[in-house]
Amino acid sequence: MKHRRFVVIIAVAAVASWGGTAGQTPAPRGDSLILITLDGARTQEVFGGLDVEVLRSTLPKTDTVENHPLYQRFHAATPEARRERLLPFFWTELMRRHGSIAGNPRRGSVVRVSNGHRFSYPGYSEILVGRADDQVIRSNDRVQNPHRTVLEGLKAHLGLPAAQVAVFASWEVFNEIVEHQPGALTVNAGYEAFEGGSVAVGDFSRLQFETPTPWNSVRHDVYTFRLAMAHLAAARPRVLYLALGETDDWAHDGRYDRVLETFARTDGYLGELWTWLQSQADYRDRTHILITTDHGRGRTVADWRNHGAKVDGAEDTWMAFISPRLARRGDWSEPGAIWSSQAAATMASWMGLDWRAAHPEAAAPVTGATGDAR
Repeated sequence: MKHRRFVVIIAVAAVASWGGTAGQTPAPRGDSLILITLDGARTQEVFGGLDVEVLRSTLPKTDTVENHPLYQRFHAATPEARRERLLPFFWTELMRRHGSIAGNPRRGSVVRVSNGHRFSYPGYSEILVGRADDQVIRSNDRVQNPHRTVLEGLKAHLGLPAAQVAVFASWEVFNEIVEHQPGALTVNAGYEAFEGGSVAVGDFSRLQFETPTPWNSVRHDVYTFRLAMAHLAAARPRVLYLALGETDDWAHDGRYDRVLETFARTDGYLGELWTWLQSQADYRDRTHILITTDHGRGRTVADWRNHGAKVDGAEDTWMAFISPRLARRGDWSEPGAIWSSQAAATMASWMGLDWRAAHPEAAAPVTGATGDAR
């Protein structure tokens, strides 16, 4: 059974031409969109780095936390310094120079899921559809999403073939989550072979089966990331969703050491992705990126492993915005909640699609995340 995960969504769209429809503004030529989700990534680590009390709770009583290698690697005097040690590229490059992030409780910023279940499938569907559906989407079972997703909407809006809207995910259930119409998108999720046309891609595809995780339905994030990067370079997709998961799975297993290592490794992936994008003329300074998570988890040493309807803190998420249209940088501090359901319309607006025109029940774009700096 799947352990909940932190996700980041990446959607990339390099627009060559656009034929607009009434009520929609064409996306500027060459724009790209990236959605990244990190499963079950707590606000505590994202905004405060190492949680010393959680690390302490996982050690034998005879051990001193200050002697632990991860304490020595990630501890610092302030939350801001600790988060930069854990996620150095994210905080010192992406958030300081290129984007901003909502959801830091110390700054009075709130981002929450609107679904009442507070676990993965409902959370991901809310992000991709633009609203919660607690009556229908109420489990992590492999059931086809009954609602059209924004990924499918962008495919139709931009007139793209399936290869140009790609999803690479560590959890196998993304095959059902990301599309209402099976086969509409290119999806590679869980332990699934991928044909990329190169020796390196073939090796990554094969090795995922030779390096199993403790979880039957979730592969290691490294294969998800490497296959996604290979497809990005070869196919130049206009929409790409990258869904990583080990932050959640290791947390369910009580391996806080592995959670911290996963955060740090993911930060390296973000740096590699960004560096590659900036080296490509068709993506450089033309790419919108939204990064978020499907749910939070418990706030204390007693419940940090878990999430769900009865876990306080599982409703707390965060959302980061990196866009050539946005001049804002760093932490948000506005009062009032932002909802995960607003991600769909926000991403669609970056690409010139009014998601609510066809889906009036969907949440509105995030105020302050759709401005045009051009």
